[in-house]
Amino acid sequence: MRVIIIEDEKTAAAKLAQMLLSIDSSIKIESVLEGVEETIDYLRSNTHPQLAFVDIQLADDVSFEIFKAIDVQFPVIFTTAYDDYIIKALELNSIDYLLKPIAEDRLKLALDKVKKLETHFIQHKFNALFDQGKPSKSRFLVKKGIEYVSVSTNQIAYFFTEHKIVFLKDRNGEKYIIDKNISELQELLDQQFFRINRKYIAHIEAIKSFKPDNGKLQLTLEPTTKEEVVVSKENAPHFRQWIEEQ
Repeated sequence: MRVIIIEDEKTAAAKLAQMLLSIDSSIKIESVLEGVEETIDYLRSNTHPQLAFVDIQLADDVSFEIFKAIDVQFPVIFTTAYDDYIIKALELNSIDYLLKPIAEDRLKLALDKVKKLETHFIQHKFNALFDQGKPSKSRFLVKKGIEYVSVSTNQIAYFFTEHKIVFLKDRNGEKYIIDKNISELQELLDQQFFRINRKYIAHIEAIKSFKPDNGKLQLTLEPTTKEEVVVSKENAPHFRQWIEEQ
């Protein structure tokens, strides 16, 4: 399990890390962060963890400010000396709330909860994909000139919008009009496609390369595009994780 610790007291962070590894030696502590701004910068530039331990009162602000700046999709366990913030913590991705000083048996219960939820999520996702889920489309009906043609999904490079019209471009560079918006298409496609931004959805095989650009990612697609295709700072970690998992 990939974990980050957000804690401005170095002694507390070190003790928490030691207890985590004592409970489960397979845990990988990827970073220990001390403040709100440092954490926001980290999450914008790195693959998000599978779990975060977050102190509430940090040196530069309360950690809730992190959640205002970043779309946090990973589970969070709050660690604090105060019980005043429980209601606020429950509104976020919190799955537990540990009061300091943290007892090792209480920490173990929190980790067990994470693992149970993770197992449930994986099973639910498996069922949704293979038993209950709506299958992704294998073909799309598109228009070229006055003719309608059917394009196989495995021949699609990307979808994009231009002058409020949505187009499909295949791997040979042919361009077609499609009568669906980007959000509708996103619901119909499998995990080989990624919503790059509000204008583009691309197949993984169409992504020739990408490079960092002040926290964002600048993509080169094949066939080439007339404009720059950019992944936002907030979405960049999700994009990197998606690339690695394909």
